[in-house]
Amino acid sequence: MRILFLSFYYEPDLCAGSFRAVALIRALQPLLPEGSHIDVLTTMPNRYSSFSAAAPEVEEGGALSIRRIPLPSHKSGMRDQSKAFLAYASGVRAHARNRKYDLVFATSSRLMTAVLGAYVARSQKVPLYLDIRDIFVDTIQDILPRWLARPMSSVFSLLERYAIGYASKVNLVSRGFEHYFLQRYPRQRFAFLPNGIDDEFIAFSPDEESRGESTPPYSVLYAGNLGEGQGLHAILPGLARAMHGKVKFTVIGDGGRKPQLKSALDEIGADNVILRDPVNRTALVQAYREADVLFLHLNDYDAFRKVLPSKLFEYAAMGKPIWAGVAGYAAEFIGQEIGNAGVFPPCDVAAAVQAFSLLRLQSTPRTDFVRKYARRNIMQSLAADIVSIGVGYGQ
Repeated sequence: MRILFLSFYYEPDLCAGSFRAVALIRALQPLLPEGSHIDVLTTMPNRYSSFSAAAPEVEEGGALSIRRIPLPSHKSGMRDQSKAFLAYASGVRAHARNRKYDLVFATSSRLMTAVLGAYVARSQKVPLYLDIRDIFVDTIQDILPRWLARPMSSVFSLLERYAIGYASKVNLVSRGFEHYFLQRYPRQRFAFLPNGIDDEFIAFSPDEESRGESTPPYSVLYAGNLGEGQGLHAILPGLARAMHGKVKFTVIGDGGRKPQLKSALDEIGADNVILRDPVNRTALVQAYREADVLFLHLNDYDAFRKVLPSKLFEYAAMGKPIWAGVAGYAAEFIGQEIGNAGVFPPCDVAAAVQAFSLLRLQSTPRTDFVRKYARRNIMQSLAADIVSIGVGYGQ
């Protein structure tokens, strides 16, 4: 079996898509029939301009080939991202043009990698397995101006139908996506295998409660993207002011809204927030261990009521109190699955202060959660599902 594996991000990039893709490749390899081969087509590291890591354009190792397609210099704007994706798509098309595959797999958050996978699979008349990590059509309706969102939503709805409609099966990383996709694609087959906890975090998951509580000022850590979707610029300045003297925030990450966040913090003279560039996972684990509380926030948009942030899984594994500004499915998930978590409505400073007051400021084990959501186990299930589609086609 020859598999084409498409992921815009791959190691050493620091993002959920990269971590998911790498874990899935590791799970896929031992399940494939003898003589199989996986071609991974991804990009040179580009997730954050403030974090650079060297990676070869081509890696060959037994039954696995990794090709990283160079991209033009780009930032977080839609125009730059479009140029970057066009470079990736051009590289994928050129590579696949003279090669024959038995199955195409694509993991996609912004839809277009899924569309690209559908294009290659359709052209070769082979099965397509999609892994969908976001509802892009929903998201653009919330984050773009109405005059632009309406026509773009129509265009991307057609592209979504092009991809989802051809797929042999689609995995959705959040149960919150279920209603949207079942309503539009009632004949499609869906799986629901979420993000999970990588071994790097499981290794430091506590097995007993910490003794005693921390004392103020408490260290609160946010680690992740700083974009419109996370909305830190809409909550952190007000929260820093409200919690002055009680909390010190550390923000590790980068993204399109980082300049706006920094400007807002400077404007109020916030001296209890430190902004740091992205770090590798070893340093990130250490930062988690040193924090008293782990902070998470999604902007107040309807589209984000369906998502389940990947960050939740590694936060929960560390055993630290979780302070989360989320709504919808993510709030329900936390309430059902994660203890010692204070949830508040997005962008609501007063509710956030109240939620913080309910936290037990000590580490507590979440053994059942870690066992249930170990990424290794989830990816084994997804890998088996993918192989079954390819094997079925070959028969």
